[in-house]
Amino acid sequence: MCLAVPMKIVAVEGTAATVALSGLKKEIDVRFLDRPRRGEYVLVHAGFAIARVGASEAKKTLALVRRAAALGSSSGGPRRRHL
Repeated sequence: MCLAVPMKIVAVEGTAATVALSGLKKEIDVRFLDRPRRGEYVLVHAGFAIARVGASEAKKTLALVRRAAALGSSSGGPRRRHL
């Protein structure tokens, strides 16, 4: 299964951007987006921003991911770093 995670752009330089989520920062490729801007949320998959997403939708999606992670850890499933 593939998963794209919403992350917030904190810096852009050319076709690269730094994105952040829960204190984690990562450099990604933003060449698939037209004029990415600091403060926007993007869906990140395999090191690439593949689409823009609104802040409200990003926050809802992240809440669902956190909830699923919490359910997995409380049921004895594999432990993962919480987002």
